[in-house]
Amino acid sequence: MKITWFGHSVFKIETGSVKILMDPFLTGNPSWDKGWEGPAEGVTHILLTHGHNDHVGDTLEIQKKTGAMLVANFEVCMYLVGQGVSQNKINPGNTGGTVDCGGFTTTFVQALHSSSFGGEGGKNTYLGNPLGLVLHFPGEKTVYHMGDTDIFSDMALINELHEPKIGFVPIGDRFTMGGAVAALACRRFFKFETVLPCHYASFPIIDQSAEKFVQGMEGSKTKVLTPKPGDTATL
Repeated sequence: MKITWFGHSVFKIETGSVKILMDPFLTGNPSWDKGWEGPAEGVTHILLTHGHNDHVGDTLEIQKKTGAMLVANFEVCMYLVGQGVSQNKINPGNTGGTVDCGGFTTTFVQALHSSSFGGEGGKNTYLGNPLGLVLHFPGEKTVYHMGDTDIFSDMALINELHEPKIGFVPIGDRFTMGGAVAALACRRFFKFETVLPCHYASFPIIDQSAEKFVQGMEGSKTKVLTPKPGDTATL
């Protein structure tokens, strides 16, 4: 399995014939200035944790270009259908549900955040509940993208039910948990083999480094990867 981080919360997962782009905020991403075309090449699935602009990002353009399946909550899927995504290319779900994506499954789990899409004149469209996404791959390690969230005690149930080994963990503070709390969540509730922190070092009002998270994970058995945007790790 190959995992590439493109800054903020954007991840690409490649395994077998599956190429997944998660929360593809590429245009306007302060951590990434090379456009969406390269990261989107060959993408088969687009997965969204929630409807904020810095997570939906270039979904519409990428989906139209690649024909990728869109996996998100019902409200996000239907909003994007209204923007031009084909009804035949969506795979909606909601908290607690699991959908077959062809080559892997996605389970929608709780996240403590909000979800809307900002438009002209400051108007926001409500887009359902924010979610974390748990991806199960045959013969591969299970991946958990927490989305944007604070710590919550039911993370213990997510671990019990899914036993994720790879975690994408928001650490930037202000809009999500900060690095120290994120490390507490990983150590108390999960047995990750590898974690990649995200949602930091992009906008100036959130934390600019992973230092607090890395320090909080010291002494644990979990490997912490902090790649530069565009770097790929093979797990």
